[in-house]
Amino acid sequence: MPIQPTSPPATLIVACLCADWCGTCREYQPLFEQLQQEFPQAKLLWVDIEDEADLVDPLEVDNFPTLLIAANGEPRFFGTVTPHIDTLRRLIQTHQEPGARALPEAGGLRGLVQGLVRKQQAA
Repeated sequence: MPIQPTSPPATLIVACLCADWCGTCREYQPLFEQLQQEFPQAKLLWVDIEDEADLVDPLEVDNFPTLLIAANGEPRFFGTVTPHIDTLRRLIQTHQEPGARALPEAGGLRGLVQGLVRKQQAA
């Protein structure tokens, strides 16, 4: 039986959209950052929506933490999550799979993803 080539995992951006004044976000940040070691192929980014308002606008982020997961420049997940490390771990695992689908109607999110990529490249 021939060996089927496997696709490499998608290049992921995992952005946590939070605010400095949010106590839940402050407690979640070290857990979020800890997963970078577990998923070195992903770029985990902490985005303060007030400090980075120009980057986040025109999106409305009303609840925290809100995650944006994009693979190869295409948004795959955008929403508020419970601040548990296992939830984030499962989301990353799911969305790095080659068969995971992009979000439909993600026009505004694509702009944010592009902005995050440019910011990473400039750093």
